[in-house]
Amino acid sequence: MRTHSEFVPIHKILIPFVHDGPGIHTLEVARHFDAKFILVGIVVVPSEESLSTAAPAARALRKQLRHYGKDENITSKSQIIVSYHPWVDLVKVLQDEKPDLLCLDWDAHFQALGVTVNEVLTRPPCNVALVRGKLSSKPKQVLVPLRGGPHAELALRVGLGLHSKGVTALHLRGTNDPAAGSDAPFKGLERILKQMPEVQKQFTVTDDAAELILNNAKQADAIILGTTSQPASSSASLGPFADRILREAPGVVIAVKSGRPLPQLNYDESAGLQAISILVDKWFAENTYHADEFSQLKDLIELKRQQGVTISLALPALNEQETVGKVINMMKKELVEKVPLLDEIVLIDSNSTDQTREIAKETGVPVYIHQQLLERLRPRDGKGEALWKSLLVTRGDIVVWIDTDIVNIHPRFVYGIIGPLLLNQQVQLVKGFYRRPLRVGQKMQVGGGGRVTELTARPLLNLFYPELSGVVQPLSGEYAGRRKALEQISFFSGYGVETGLLIDIYEKFGLRAIAQVDLLERIHHNQHLEALSKMSFAIIQTVIRKLESRFGGAVLEDVNRSMKLIRHGRKGYYLEVEEIAERERPPMIEVQEYLERKR
Repeated sequence: MRTHSEFVPIHKILIPFVHDGPGIHTLEVARHFDAKFILVGIVVVPSEESLSTAAPAARALRKQLRHYGKDENITSKSQIIVSYHPWVDLVKVLQDEKPDLLCLDWDAHFQALGVTVNEVLTRPPCNVALVRGKLSSKPKQVLVPLRGGPHAELALRVGLGLHSKGVTALHLRGTNDPAAGSDAPFKGLERILKQMPEVQKQFTVTDDAAELILNNAKQADAIILGTTSQPASSSASLGPFADRILREAPGVVIAVKSGRPLPQLNYDESAGLQAISILVDKWFAENTYHADEFSQLKDLIELKRQQGVTISLALPALNEQETVGKVINMMKKELVEKVPLLDEIVLIDSNSTDQTREIAKETGVPVYIHQQLLERLRPRDGKGEALWKSLLVTRGDIVVWIDTDIVNIHPRFVYGIIGPLLLNQQVQLVKGFYRRPLRVGQKMQVGGGGRVTELTARPLLNLFYPELSGVVQPLSGEYAGRRKALEQISFFSGYGVETGLLIDIYEKFGLRAIAQVDLLERIHHNQHLEALSKMSFAIIQTVIRKLESRFGGAVLEDVNRSMKLIRHGRKGYYLEVEEIAERERPPMIEVQEYLERKR
């Protein structure tokens, strides 16, 4: 047993916040501790519903927790747990965070989490406190009945942690107890209590401990009660003694149970899941954000400052003179000059033949032609080549890419995809998604865009990478990632770059490393059908390449890399062959020039 000088106070308390459920009242009581608080959001989904339906509830809960997170003593976890049975997920968080105390609302948390008292207390993952009642102000008198053992020590720690004006340690023994009448009935606590003059000691021999505690409780604002070694057989009971105190005591009752070390549990992304669809639904609900969540830019700036990160915006372009100037000027004005969210903006041009580069230079941003970078590697055409080389000429810890053909440009296309990276350290890649109207003649079809996505990319991912089937728009050009992750990933040089990055991030860092953000609507210049056909051909090659890496063997060595395009002229139909070969660039961290620049 520790001496008073070694007596460890409660420093860190974790509280689950359940959507439309408990958490608020528990925090109100816990706030009387001089401690740091971690709030974990939880959305429980009925078993008959898809987990993906919880995305709006998760978004609302994140907003609520950010409100509490403005308190410097409160940290709200950005990763919301969405589950049919969230206790397993919460245990994993407890193992990672290692709080001094898990605070649960008596009864309400158990119902909301779908777990019984037995399941929590028979083998607690950490020290647990069950809170019943409310504290309108700091308690004046705290009563701590002590019956010995590790739970008694924890009860005393919690009682002292409330910092009330008076703490009474009530020592209880039965009349048949051989130690009854002793001045030191609890040898384990004796050394601590003797060095605590602020704690009033009261030793009592009684055969009705509950009645004695209830009588003393009339003068106390809170009772801290150690539970028994094992809870009663009833799933809603702590045993008749504790149950009576919880039921009849007039003030706040906090029942505590000391945690025991648990072996490390291996809860990977498939643990406990019966089907891949449940994993995907869960990811969709937990990792799908909305741009409006990050519209308060001062909050993003504060997160950026706290983390000490820099952010680069790299703009790939090819013949975008109509839109490139508006895109750059808006981002400079809104996200560099008004608020310092971006540390640099660069244009990565693919050898445009119009005025794209000249317009960009007039805005004052650095302009690079990607074919002139790393020329020793024999330049290739393609957007993927530009994105890969942008890592060489930017310096940010976070790299953001958006296309420069966006007609309805808005700062949300950038801050929306930055938000999850600043909010959740586990996220490595954020994809944007949006409604894409398709112009047909003089009319716009609201949901007509994304033809290659729906006809090629998503079917292939559903077939070969079903874990990624919840990604709404895997081919979107608006995405951002952490440099430390991006520099480890190979880049396809052409149309397959988005698909390849998505698969590589998933395989290297796991599904939870990917997030997606609703950016509302994106209007751009739609491509003609032949260009979409070429894009599909390249994406199919990309997926096959990734399957080769997974299973071994070179499938594409025996597959045609040229595409026969169907033409129609004055003499009728004819075929024209065009080579469309998706090639990979190595991870940038393996390129000598990049390493030298980093040094």
